[in-house]
Amino acid sequence: MTCMSRTTGDFTGGVARQLGRLLGVVVLLATVGFSPTLVFAADEPGFKPLFNGKDLSGWDGNPKFWSVVDGVIQGQTTKENPTSGNTFLIWRDGQVDDFELRAQFKIVGGNSGIQYRSKDLGNWVVGGYQADFDASNGYTGILYEEKATRGIMSQRGTKTTYSADGKKEEVRFADGNELKEKIKFEDWNEYVVTASGSRCSHAINGALMSETIDNDPGKQVMSGILALQLHAGPPMTVQFKNIRIKRTKLADNRKKIVMVAGTQSHGAGDHEFNAGSLLLKKCLDKVPGVLTQVYLSGWPKDATAFDNADAVMFYADGGGGHPAIQGDRLVQVDRLAKSGVGIVCVHYGVEVPKDKGGPEFLDWIGGYFEMHWSVNPHWTAKFDKFPDHPISRGVKPFEANDEWYYHMRFRPNLVGVTPILSALPPKETLSRGDGPHSGNPDVRKAVLERMEPQHVAWAAERPDGGRGFGFTGGHRHANWGNESLRKLVLNALLWTAKAEVPAKGVESSVTEDDLKSNLDPKGKK
Repeated sequence: MTCMSRTTGDFTGGVARQLGRLLGVVVLLATVGFSPTLVFAADEPGFKPLFNGKDLSGWDGNPKFWSVVDGVIQGQTTKENPTSGNTFLIWRDGQVDDFELRAQFKIVGGNSGIQYRSKDLGNWVVGGYQADFDASNGYTGILYEEKATRGIMSQRGTKTTYSADGKKEEVRFADGNELKEKIKFEDWNEYVVTASGSRCSHAINGALMSETIDNDPGKQVMSGILALQLHAGPPMTVQFKNIRIKRTKLADNRKKIVMVAGTQSHGAGDHEFNAGSLLLKKCLDKVPGVLTQVYLSGWPKDATAFDNADAVMFYADGGGGHPAIQGDRLVQVDRLAKSGVGIVCVHYGVEVPKDKGGPEFLDWIGGYFEMHWSVNPHWTAKFDKFPDHPISRGVKPFEANDEWYYHMRFRPNLVGVTPILSALPPKETLSRGDGPHSGNPDVRKAVLERMEPQHVAWAAERPDGGRGFGFTGGHRHANWGNESLRKLVLNALLWTAKAEVPAKGVESSVTEDDLKSNLDPKGKK
């Protein structure tokens, strides 16, 4: 928060022993009379830790002020080591959207808070929603908007609603001073922050402190970073421990698409997994009711990455190095698919070994690249016919030169599989000798003798209601500039997440600057 509260002397008292799994608090807000009810759970299913109790792995802040002391995160300023402005410890492993966060805090002197759905402004400065607290407990429990115009959004004991036109309406549900008595002075307190759609609530030690409903479309934020604050001003010490989070299904029937972009490979302009994923996200960010999260350069470090996803896309190198088949990840993704989460695989991401991932890919997306069966030539494919399917909406005939893999291994008789893009490859695509990716007798008979069109993009439906999509293009980054190619993949991402595909498909525009943005270092000129 920007206004300073009372300060005290040096940090006193020993650090409390690390607690195990704590009694959870879930705040349920009644719709009639706004009477908050607290429900206690003996366990914490779905919660995952964000702090390992040993070091600041996954967190990023100015080392002059942030450290781990006796198993807790500590932010501290002194007369000899002040901060010129508010500084933050930022969680770098992911971003937060709809969630419940539980953390313990202790503060002596000054002001602090938990930032969420916030923006990284650079140099460890953060702006956005803040679950505030301070040493004098004058602001503890309120919602403060850091580095923004609205300042205090909800006072303690108040439910505040911001209408679509920005008007503010306040309803008091409890006396702020009485709630203050529930907050321990210079001792450990349990903060519970819940964000669900436009509704944000703060509870401390089992008591609801404030609630905010932000319906102002110009200012509300549905996703952003998580951070801890250390305030400028007189010396202070703040500590945090037992930080854990549970992602919750997005409210208001919004859909979440998680993209896993692989580590860099190939030369400039090819296999630009990071840039390609971020470009698709930029296009989807303009689609109402859809939230997209991209994890760059490999498997997410965020243990909660897929917990509230409606669809997951893998755009990465495949084969034996496919990120989804390493360790126990095959089981993890299979569990997601069986829960109804859509699975999308792009380009090399459609290839896995026959005996490790093959059966799962047949189930998840209906087909995959099988070595010694499928091939990976570069060729110009022309597409002029599309099935009556939501993925085809608004897609016009187009052609593109790419490394279009074909002769995929599909489910027998294409059960539950709808070919989306099909074309007959030219005979030159089979000019290479036989090999794991270059050719084999079966593909030669299919293309050269039987003249069978090859399916290079397809949609799949699963008996459990889940959906999948495979797309073998995406080798050349420049092809994302092709409007119809891009639209088809954007439509597929929505369809796989069970979001409504617009009648004319996802409209988007991409500039040359967009295509040059976020390229891997090898691709920059």
